[in-house]
Amino acid sequence: MNIAQIITNDIANGKGIRLSIFVSGCNIHCEGCFNKIAWDFNYGQKLNDKLLNHIYNELSKSQYDGITILGGEPLDPLNQEGVLNILNKIKDLKKNVWLYTGYNKENIPNTEFTDKILKQVDFLVDGPFIESKKDLSLEFRGSSNQKIIPLKEKD
Repeated sequence: MNIAQIITNDIANGKGIRLSIFVSGCNIHCEGCFNKIAWDFNYGQKLNDKLLNHIYNELSKSQYDGITILGGEPLDPLNQEGVLNILNKIKDLKKNVWLYTGYNKENIPNTEFTDKILKQVDFLVDGPFIESKKDLSLEFRGSSNQKIIPLKEKD
């Protein structure tokens, strides 16, 4: 899996201050997508141990409330193993996890990694971006069909 971009101190992609990881590769190709460059699975930097350590070290900083994984398409079958590697690497930091997907929750491609990923996600933002439903007043979503789904019970 490749990483298209890492945004530090992000406040646009989930509650609080976040480390946002944009994975490369998407086969959904939403019309009006803001990140078409990340449709290419080969775009960006290969996820390797050095990059995983960089993500871990950055997220270890006290200002971060959590991590957001988006793309591209993090739940594309070709990306799921890499996404799980990121989540497993940062698990002990106990930061909350937001994950954006263009799939509706009930249509996420199921691989051997899917359930393991979703068990580590606190909030899933699901659904394709639909340009005709674009709404700039929505918090943490681009179009009104997208839902923010809590996946974990609060302690």
